[in-house]
Amino acid sequence: MSVLSEFKAFAVKGNVVDMAVGIIIGAAFGKIVSSFVGDVIMPPLGLLIGGVDFSDLAVTLRAADGTAPAVLLAYGKFIQTVIDFIIVAFAIFMGVKAINRLKREEAKAPTLPPTPSKEEVLLGEIRDLLKEQNKPMTPITVDPARPV
Repeated sequence: MSVLSEFKAFAVKGNVVDMAVGIIIGAAFGKIVSSFVGDVIMPPLGLLIGGVDFSDLAVTLRAADGTAPAVLLAYGKFIQTVIDFIIVAFAIFMGVKAINRLKREEAKAPTLPPTPSKEEVLLGEIRDLLKEQNKPMTPITVDPARPV
């Protein structure tokens, strides 16, 4: 088998194609989450803590010197990235939780008991007849006033 045909067989397997689709959708979803966090979540959060814009938070390690730019420790961007991650992780958690709930409901679906085979029915009848035969006989009580 040539390298090209091996690669073709590998590339068209369902798992590889599914993974590629997942990566593409994940990248697009990442942009949506970044926009949601940056444009919707962070402004009100910044207002709640005193009008702070997280993306601008930084510590200057060295001031700008002539043509050299300032060296900054931009921890605000890190905070924003952590919040992005938490939101993505929560969204994935909720999705997995919903899928697991659906799987549990599927598993709980009642299944009908299998119909017994002819042998099982016959053995059950034999068992019942043997039980009937092995029952102790009830003693007949004789009334002395009334002879038999």
